[in-house]
Amino acid sequence: MAPVLKTFEICLQAVNDADSAQGLLDAVEDLAELNDKRAIPTLIQVLGFNNPGAAVAAVEGLIQIGVPAVSLLLDKLDGYNYGARAWAIRALAGIGDPRGQALLLNAAANDFSLSVRRAAARGLGTIRWHDIPDNEREGAMMQSQTVLFQVTKDDEWVVRYAAVVGLEALALKLTETGNIIQCLSQLSHHDDTAAVQARAQWALENLGLTGNQDSNTQS
Repeated sequence: MAPVLKTFEICLQAVNDADSAQGLLDAVEDLAELNDKRAIPTLIQVLGFNNPGAAVAAVEGLIQIGVPAVSLLLDKLDGYNYGARAWAIRALAGIGDPRGQALLLNAAANDFSLSVRRAAARGLGTIRWHDIPDNEREGAMMQSQTVLFQVTKDDEWVVRYAAVVGLEALALKLTETGNIIQCLSQLSHHDDTAAVQARAQWALENLGLTGNQDSNTQS
């Protein structure tokens, strides 16, 4: 028997008709794989379902679609459904559109969920800086840097780890990196968790430096 052609209409109907957690996951994965902008509203809707597997598939689909999904993600952000909001932040972090930066800044610094703070911190280092006007870009990058410095003091080590990842990515785009180097050097020696120390040291090595930087080092 010839395989059924998975058109947008068929995949969308499969999501709507899913009657089990596995069925929904399979249907969302098929819909996401189409990389079709028409799927954006449905993928966002799935973020609010009580199905983590389907939500992951929806987030991956939204990230794959990219920039066209950002406006609706921001417009449909559910302030009452925390789970949906958390998944939406993950999608926005993965896309990196500058329109999501304000939300990521707030989430990284203030969200009560460590997984959301972690995702937002990573996203703050990988924003699509070239999409920001030249006269606004440096200010936006400094906003990310300021919050990431704050997040390096988070109580949860996985969030601090993510902040290191974000700072490394940001440093690769900045011309003045002295403050980031100083922060990473301090973390590589003094963070309470070995994994964070090691990741900070790795970041310094990736930036062509070592962890033995003087506290007054400037780029």
